[in-house]
Amino acid sequence: MGTKFIAAATTLVAAVFCTAAITYSQTEGKTHIMFTPSTVSWAAAPPSLPPGAQAAVLEGDPSKAGPFTMRVKAPDGYRIAPHYHPADEHVTVLQGALMMGMGEKMDMAAARELTAGSFGLMPAGVRHFASMKGETILQLHGIGPWGITYVNPADDPRNKTSQ
Repeated sequence: MGTKFIAAATTLVAAVFCTAAITYSQTEGKTHIMFTPSTVSWAAAPPSLPPGAQAAVLEGDPSKAGPFTMRVKAPDGYRIAPHYHPADEHVTVLQGALMMGMGEKMDMAAARELTAGSFGLMPAGVRHFASMKGETILQLHGIGPWGITYVNPADDPRNKTSQ
C-alpha cells in the first residue's frame, strides 16, 4: 500500500468519526417524535393570528431560539393580512388550499394557489398575505423565535379590543 492510500484512508476514518460525534451531540437528549393526523393535539392559535384558527406545536418551541415545527388549521375564507416574519418561514400545505400573495396590500387577484402537497418559503422580512380555500392545514417549520409583524398595525389581532 502506498502512502497516498494510507493518508486517504486515515482521512476517511477521521471524517466518519467526526461525523458520528457531531450527529451524536446534535441528537443527545432528544426524544423520537411521531404523529398521525388523529394524534395531533389542536388548540386555539396564538393571539398573533386572527381568531378562528387552531394550532399544534409538533416539535420545539416557536417562542424560543431553535428549530420548531407546528401546524395551523384554518377554516374556509380565513385571511391573514399582509405581514412578515423575523426569520425564514417554510410552509407545506397538507390539506385544502393556501392562497398566498406577496406585497403590502391584500390583493387576492395576485395571489397564487398552493394546493395540498405544495411548499412555500418566505424569506425573513418578505411581506406576504394569505387566505384559505376550504378547511386548510399548514405545516410550518423554521428556526425560532417565530414572530409575525403586520404591515398595518391595525390588522394585528393583538391590537384589537374585544367588544
